[in-house]
Amino acid sequence: MDNSEGGTGDRPQIRDVAAAAGVSYQTVSRVLNNSPRVRPETRRLVLDAMDRLRYRPNRAAQTLGSGRANAVTVITANTTLYGYAAVLQGVEEAGRQLGLAVGVRVVESEAAADVRQAVDHLSDPSAGSVVVVAFDPAGAAVVRALPAGVPVVAATEAGGLPDVARPMLFLDERQAAAEATRHLLELGHRTVHHVAIPSEARASARQSGWREALSGVDAEIPPVVAAGWDVASAYRAVRELVADPAVTAILCGNDDTALAVRRALYEAGRDVPGEVSIVGFDDVPGAAFWTPALTTVRMDFLGLGRACVNRLVDAPVIEPEVPHLVIRESTAAPSSR
Repeated sequence: MDNSEGGTGDRPQIRDVAAAAGVSYQTVSRVLNNSPRVRPETRRLVLDAMDRLRYRPNRAAQTLGSGRANAVTVITANTTLYGYAAVLQGVEEAGRQLGLAVGVRVVESEAAADVRQAVDHLSDPSAGSVVVVAFDPAGAAVVRALPAGVPVVAATEAGGLPDVARPMLFLDERQAAAEATRHLLELGHRTVHHVAIPSEARASARQSGWREALSGVDAEIPPVVAAGWDVASAYRAVRELVADPAVTAILCGNDDTALAVRRALYEAGRDVPGEVSIVGFDDVPGAAFWTPALTTVRMDFLGLGRACVNRLVDAPVIEPEVPHLVIRESTAAPSSR
């Protein structure tokens, strides 16, 4: 599908469909990408206009790299963690709407041999265009090593990768981390501890937002507790922290970490939120069904994946939802005990 100002030749274009349906071309793009932000009646208007005009999207074939397959390959170091999996789902959904074959390639680590193996695979024209989930050193290394001729968009941590001249999209969670920290401070907690997940950056956006919020009110900035990606490592990392009666509020690097913290607090005999408030990050699908329901930052990884595909095919990018705090039951004023 050509995204020009109007139709060319006999083939109907996106703006022809928009005019026939009486909507904007951005709305047509949302329908093509199966966005939930389109009302059912509007979606039907657009689909009817496509049928009348015999419109068939072909932007992928026109805009993917010359001589490369009509496909998208996702390269990732993990397919099970929520953020990674949700980006992958977004890529698959957007690719399916565009008629693109979507493949997945796992890079085992940031070791030179593993990165080279992944890059060799992606350099083959049959891999099509590439979306790299670069939330970790392995993904970042692949982005930096890909030849210039490989069309790529990277999903990264907030701020992107330094010294990389490739298209990068990210969710800027720094402000949301600050919002979460301020929420805890406004409840009356004197400070907020932070259990951090690994980061490609020296200081992640989540950690930066937490630190800025504490600095803004001259609150004590406790040492960061470093956890791994998995729940077990986070649980091991926080057992000493949760036993400290002075700790009353914890910002967790993600919801898996919050799950580990919740378990450790339970074993220490400390009530949530009566004695300790916890805030997660990501808003995994089950977060609202915890006991207590988890206060957390919602991250639109699904929208990020969709946006990466749209950027690859030079289509209008529908911006993902801005990260924001969802307040539930796991936060409260500190106990007077």
